[in-house]
Parts: sequence; C-alpha cells; structure tokens
Amino acid sequence: MSTTTQTAYLYKHAHPFLPRTIKAASGIWLTLENGQKILDATGGAAVTAIGHGDLRVKEAIIAQLDKVAYCHPGFYQTDIAQDLATFLVSTTHGRMARALLTGSGSEAVEAAMKLARQYFLEQSPPQKSRHHFIARQGSWHGCTIATLAMGDFKVRKAIFEPILPENVSRVSACNSYRGMREGETTEAYVARLAQELDDEFQRIGPDNVCAFIAEPISGSPLGCMPSVPGYFTAVKAICDRYGALLIFDEVMVGMGRTGTLHAWEQEDVVPDIQVIGKALGAGYIPISAVLANERVISAFKNGSKYFVHGQTYQSHPAACAAALQVQRIVQSDGLLDNVRNMGMYLEQSLRGRLAKHPHVGNIRGRGLFWGIEFVANKGTKAPLDPSLKVADRIHQKGMSEGYDIAIFQATGSAEGGWNGDHILLAPPYIVTKSDVDEITDRVCRVVEDVFTELQERGDIREVDSRVESRKTM
Repeated sequence: MSTTTQTAYLYKHAHPFLPRTIKAASGIWLTLENGQKILDATGGAAVTAIGHGDLRVKEAIIAQLDKVAYCHPGFYQTDIAQDLATFLVSTTHGRMARALLTGSGSEAVEAAMKLARQYFLEQSPPQKSRHHFIARQGSWHGCTIATLAMGDFKVRKAIFEPILPENVSRVSACNSYRGMREGETTEAYVARLAQELDDEFQRIGPDNVCAFIAEPISGSPLGCMPSVPGYFTAVKAICDRYGALLIFDEVMVGMGRTGTLHAWEQEDVVPDIQVIGKALGAGYIPISAVLANERVISAFKNGSKYFVHGQTYQSHPAACAAALQVQRIVQSDGLLDNVRNMGMYLEQSLRGRLAKHPHVGNIRGRGLFWGIEFVANKGTKAPLDPSLKVADRIHQKGMSEGYDIAIFQATGSAEGGWNGDHILLAPPYIVTKSDVDEITDRVCRVVEDVFTELQERGDIREVDSRVESRKTM
C-alpha cells in the first residue's frame, strides 16, 4: 500500500495512522499483512455471525450479481428482496407483519423513528402531538444525528449536543450490577424502574410520547447487560397503557447472537417495531432491517398507504442475497443450538478463570455476547481512573504478538456513562469447544498481564472525583 493511499484514507484518525492491514480471513481467524494470525473473538462488532469466507454466501452474491446488481427500490422490486422479507416475517410466527430492508443499523433505527412518528399521524384523527421518544441511559442506537440523540454513549455524543434534536428524554437502564440497591429484590427493582418510566410519561405528557426504545441487552456503552426477569413485561404494559409504541433495537443482539433468532423471544414480550442489523448479513454486505407488527402496518393500510421514507440503497439485491443465504446457513447448520451451548460454556469458562480476579467487577451476557466490567475496588464497585485507559490497554495487548486476539474495548459503564472500563466478546456462531477454550485462555492472559503491569507500577487507582476528565470534552 502506498503512503499516498494511507494518508488519503479517513476513518477516525486525521493524523497519519497506519492501522493493521488484513490480507486474508477464514472462519474465526484473521491474517495480517505481516503474517500474524488474530483470533477474532468479537466478530468485528458482533457482526461476523457465521465466520469469514463462507463460500456459500459468496456464491449467492455472485448468482445475484449475474441477475442484477442494483435497481432503484422505488421503481422496481426483486424476487430476492421479497424472499428475504418473507423469510424475516415468517421467523416471527405472525408477530411481525412487514420488513423494511435498509443499509446500516443507524439507518434502520432512524427509519424506525420515522415509522413510529408517522404511525400516529395515520390515526383518525391524527395524533400530531406524539413526537417525543423515551430512551435509556447508557444506550447506543447509532451515529447519525437523530440516532445519536436517541442514544447515550457520552464519549461519542458530547461534542455534537448543540446540533441534536431535543425530543428525547431518558430513564435508567436495567443495570442489575450498578442499579439494584443492597437487599433489593428483582421484583422490587422492576417495580422501581417501571415507576420511573411511568413518571416520565406523566412528566412529558402521555399524549406526547411516540415510543419507548431499548436494547433487549445493552451494547457497547454498558457492555452486554441483560435485563432482569419481568422488566420488559412491565415496560410493555406501561407503553400499552398510554398508547405508545415499544421499539426494540436488536441491531447488535438480534438474529441469533443471544441464542434465539430474535432477542425478544427470551423476554416474553413482542415489540411493535424491531430493528436488526449486524448478524443479519454477517458482514458480507451491509444490510439491516426494520420489522413492524400488524398494529403499525394496519394504520398505514387504513390511512395514507404510504410510508414517507426512501433511500437509494434500500432492498439492495446483492445485500439481500447475502443476508438470506447467511440466515439459511444459521438454520441449516444448527448454529442457534451452537450459540446456546457454546455460550453457556464460554460463561462457565470466563467465570471459572476471572470471577475472583480483584479487578473484575462483573461478568454478564447471554448466548455468544459477553461483557466483563473492570473496577478499581471490587467491594465498592468504584471504576478505574479513565486516564489509565484500561479497556484500551487490554485491546492493544490482545492485538500484540504472543496474545493475538481481537477484544472489543469500550467505556461508559459507570458514573452516568463518563467512566468505567469493560470489554465485549462476541465470537462467530461457528465456534467449537476448543475455540472457546482458546478464547478464554487468551482473554484471561491479556487481562491478568495488563493488571499485573499496572500493579507493578502502582498505577491502579480509582476515579479522582475532583477531576471531571471526560465531562469537559
């Protein structure tokens, strides 16, 4: 690669930045330009559900390219888009009615917001006042302006606050590690969170609330935090009481990542609108989707019959072909069973090695989606000083030779999203028991060695409450 090409490229770094160059990928392994082999324990960002280089997907894409590579979705339809939509709706067993096929997760969440808003305008008479969304603290819903406003990932959002829409408010996340009070039962915790949500409806005005949006299991900012039993049942009851919609953002946790095709299947609650992404196409071509139930679709059928939305690359034929083939592979290869079985084994392995580590505060997740939160003090749950960049240190050491493992690093799991270090593990659904052993061994070695180095230098310290390092961004 030429120096000119390297400096012409912009992802995040404006200064000359030479990221590791991948030359090949197969299964759960990445091969870099220097020959180093990296174990992909995160699937990128929980994307590569069936691993890298599956020839069946490649063949499906080529077959579609031989027919038509692109057509405008407003002028034409394709069989492959119809087939994918039919497949997705069928997997909900009648609980969802239509599928809108989009590009990225952020696009899908934004389309879901528009769908929810227009739903109320299609009522007779139109409910024009319903424009407000209620979201949760520590959420992540995308990087467009509207989806940034919906989310609460402080380090990615803070500098853009002046240009964000103001029709979003927030309630507490269901964070059993940091949110439950000492001696509080699960039932009491759910009741308290439900009351907080109900109070927010009342504060905003129930007739002004369009929808409540949540990730069934939190993503990057909180690190794979599942809800406690009964939480979403209580949430849905409140939304129904006030006539608002419930939106599930399953971009990161849907399509099998947590052990069922749809994460809501484990919550005993069906949302009105569901957003899916990453594992839908498993990274072979960008694709996402919005699913809506009959309640939502009926409003359009009985109203204008027209959703005021459209993007150039919606229903992209090659992307649809890739996604449909990926989902057929998930079914034919029994990968959901593998996610559940290997997920339980990964949990046992991580807890067996790290649960007693003095700086591992919490290990949580579901299926093949696991987070590990680090603390300075296990008893008080005090987060580590952010200047130590512990999560980033773990990622960087993992990528170094001798460790050779990709670990997803993140922050924001403590003190309102301004502090807290954690890592995420989201390996492809094809992992075997020996793969899980290898992942566990490498992750544990990285964590243990990073903290040993910090301990030897005397660097482990809690957040200095006098310094608001991240809040001044």
